[in-house]
Amino acid sequence: MFSYRSWNDEKGASVDMQKRTLKSGIELSELGLGCMSLGTDYQHAEGIIERALDNGITYFDTADVYDKGVNEEIVGKALKKYQNRDDIVIGTKVGNHRQADGSTFWDPSKDYIKSEVKESLRRLDLDHLDLYQLHGGTIDDPLDETISAFDELKQEGIIRAYGISSIRPNVIDYYLKHSDIETLMSQFNLIDNRPESLMEDVNQKDVKVLARGPVFKGLLTSNSNQALDDKFAEGIFDYSYQELGETIASIKEVESNLTALTFNYLLNQKPMGSIIIGASSPEQVDENVKNFERAKEISRDMVKAARNRVKDEEYTNHLR
Repeated sequence: MFSYRSWNDEKGASVDMQKRTLKSGIELSELGLGCMSLGTDYQHAEGIIERALDNGITYFDTADVYDKGVNEEIVGKALKKYQNRDDIVIGTKVGNHRQADGSTFWDPSKDYIKSEVKESLRRLDLDHLDLYQLHGGTIDDPLDETISAFDELKQEGIIRAYGISSIRPNVIDYYLKHSDIETLMSQFNLIDNRPESLMEDVNQKDVKVLARGPVFKGLLTSNSNQALDDKFAEGIFDYSYQELGETIASIKEVESNLTALTFNYLLNQKPMGSIIIGASSPEQVDENVKNFERAKEISRDMVKAARNRVKDEEYTNHLR
């Protein structure tokens, strides 16, 4: 990790960004920046990363496959100047084996993981990784081989911690029982509440959740109506388009700031580690942080009332 707290104090940041601690001692800011949407223009991306830092965000999530590796290079370059800080955490992911023609195939083999980590380190310009995550996976993978690859990298000091990104209960269950994962990344929000069924087991193993898609493609933002029309015209899960619209209108009666509402809902999940926000501009970072601050003002009763107005979703595939 890098160190950087005094710089943030000099900037006078007033955001009360708490930390959640992994088993290895790594501290994640409650909001993390998902870097997939940064783009490939360095100056533009740097501005977004700087704004995140200004607001107390210290966890940055990337992947080897984002923009064919360029994303890692940008993240590494933008954060290099803060290498004297000990609170900046970078997480990246592995598993999508990129070929010469740019296409990818799934490869959770030990050979690939242990060779690709060197490429991620080179692109990020680091000598070790804080958090290395398997970017997907199926129950038909060579699971024990994959786990041993991560264990060896940890023992060798190349990574400090590892985790998985998955929405498959059977895969998640295997890693919880047979590995030393410290994080689970899954889509998680007030509408897609499927991960609730996993929270007890995740918490028992002291694994922290990285919640991606917290605003659900814009549905849980001030642009909910546009997102509903543009991205949910066919409905989602067991919601029809009409039901989803009625549900959004109903929870707005409880709290009009849907982003703050879903942030509060997530923050109150016991194993929550970091809510991963996406941003394609510095202003979007500011908006997310503003909503994060508003989330702390929402009562537990309001969140419960909103949760009671949405359906209980369950995973229907890849079950345990």
